[in-house]
Amino acid sequence: MSLPHTLILHGLGGSGPTHWQNWLAGELAHRGGQVDLPQFTLPDAPRLPVWLAELREHLATAPTSGERVVVAHSLACLLWLHHAAGGVDPALRVDRVLLVAPPSPHHAGEPLISEFLSAPLDPTAVRRAAVSTRLVVGEGDPYCTLEQGKELAEALRVEVDVIVGGAHLNVESDYGPWSAVLKWVRSDRTPLTPR
Repeated sequence: MSLPHTLILHGLGGSGPTHWQNWLAGELAHRGGQVDLPQFTLPDAPRLPVWLAELREHLATAPTSGERVVVAHSLACLLWLHHAAGGVDPALRVDRVLLVAPPSPHHAGEPLISEFLSAPLDPTAVRRAAVSTRLVVGEGDPYCTLEQGKELAEALRVEVDVIVGGAHLNVESDYGPWSAVLKWVRSDRTPLTPR
């Protein structure tokens, strides 16, 4: 079974070398997969229009044959929701999207991401952007409570997996290697489980 083309999208500040996103990219490449792990412009001072344009450039250059998968973490989840609500060109539609540890769309207290907040929660737009979308939230995430995560999944009409003790599912939460996310990319195996 061939691996999908995988576009991996980082959040605020990027994904450091020990983050699960970099581990995932390495594992997929080692197995012969096509991986795109872009570094968005000014990862520590993101601008929504800039990141949206860069996201769409990467989607436009992805192969059109075979399955196309997007794995987004943190702020990139809100980026994806803005992208979906922007009237997606059918050529940019992907097969599967995994939204991991999104900040609550109504999160307050982080001025650096203010442009990304109040993300459109449009289930029809989400279905136009991808055949299938799944949400993963960590118990104890300081940027999105379990209740907010479940409300987000309900608003988008998508399945949600809760990772007990996962917090923000980042390096600080001890999420470097994470075999469940690799299994999801390879075979759509759900639900996602802790590392």
